[in-house]
Amino acid sequence: MGPLMLDLDGLEVNAAEKDMLQNPLLGGIIFFSRNYASPQQIAELSQAVRETAGRDILIAVDHEGGRVQRFRDGFSQVPAMASILQNANDLAEAKASAYRWGSLIAIEVQAVGIDFSFAPVLDLGNEISRVIGDRAFSTQVDEVIELGREFIKGMNDFGMAATAKHFPGHGSVEADSHVDIPVDERPREHIISQDMRVFAELAQNYQAVMPAHVIYPNVDSQPAGFSELWLQDILRKQLGFDGVIFSDDLSMKGAEVVGGYYERAKAAVNAGCDMVLVCNHPQEGRQLMSQFDLKVSPDSAARLEIMKGKSLNYSLTQVRQGNHWQRLQHDLHLDNLV
Repeated sequence: MGPLMLDLDGLEVNAAEKDMLQNPLLGGIIFFSRNYASPQQIAELSQAVRETAGRDILIAVDHEGGRVQRFRDGFSQVPAMASILQNANDLAEAKASAYRWGSLIAIEVQAVGIDFSFAPVLDLGNEISRVIGDRAFSTQVDEVIELGREFIKGMNDFGMAATAKHFPGHGSVEADSHVDIPVDERPREHIISQDMRVFAELAQNYQAVMPAHVIYPNVDSQPAGFSELWLQDILRKQLGFDGVIFSDDLSMKGAEVVGGYYERAKAAVNAGCDMVLVCNHPQEGRQLMSQFDLKVSPDSAARLEIMKGKSLNYSLTQVRQGNHWQRLQHDLHLDNLV
């Protein structure tokens, strides 16, 4: 499976994208809201992507809930993760709800032919962070661990691999790495014992991780996603994580410190990323594909296999007729969709 994940312009595969999909360097496609019109349309687009590629290819989406939910009309409305605990009577009730939301996302997203959602966010929801905020389960480490574990279990129980983001924690810096270059000046011990403890405690639960485009100068001079120290020494060796490492979007401002797109991809792969993402910049993504000459570990392709969806043989209509979906709708107090 190739090391690049790119995106599409619209609701259908266009002529230029057919060549891109057939390039063996392409291992994945990520969908955005611009790619979505209805459940039937996105299911047909998923099928067209696979048929055009003519080989195994991963299809992903950012479908966390709250302000990060790419598919809305025709899908259950998933709340921001912070609301799970806020609306519960106690932690036990919140854990049950987190499990159900993870399950529901897995069921609905896979029902339209998509392998996985890049979820959950395991950052701390500190008020200082503009980009994380209510995307996080809680401001408290232990609560994020407990709710994150149940959410992941819900995803896994219904066939979807979980991607923990944004290692080792993006929630304690004000700057948004989409538009800034965040620097977390806290002592190493504070980062390890607080933000990163969530990722450490759950390292054997999630199947993939996405590192942050954040610089932690008291640990390394490079952003975490380009740091061999963070990804190899800490994540792989110290935490014992042997799953997939996805880069965050290389087109984000936080990645610019490394150089151009080729330099960013090279740094991410050399640091230990199994697959690198370029989103919303089709020209740069295809240029990177034409330049890509980096050696990727043979273990990466094998690891990426675990991200394949397990429940891709049903339509969303069929899923809604099933007991699992109807029970989740009832337990989560949702109005059934038609």
